[in-house]
Amino acid sequence: MKKDIHPEYHTIKVVMTDGSTFETRSTYGEEGATLNLDIDPTSHPAWTGGPQRLSDKGRVSKFNQKFGQFGLKK
Repeated sequence: MKKDIHPEYHTIKVVMTDGSTFETRSTYGEEGATLNLDIDPTSHPAWTGGPQRLSDKGRVSKFNQKFGQFGLKK
């Protein structure tokens, strides 16, 4: 590994949207910096099961058309 080309890896504080905090190691900011999240697992629909729109277009539908007769459909 080359020397002096990688960013400094240090501890930061992460504040989630509900106000809870935790410490982690990151290359973000300086040692002891605070990262305030706008979206996190407590507020994003992908994690909370909120309304989602999934489109079955493209490769998935092509696959199902081609191999659907083999019982691989949902």
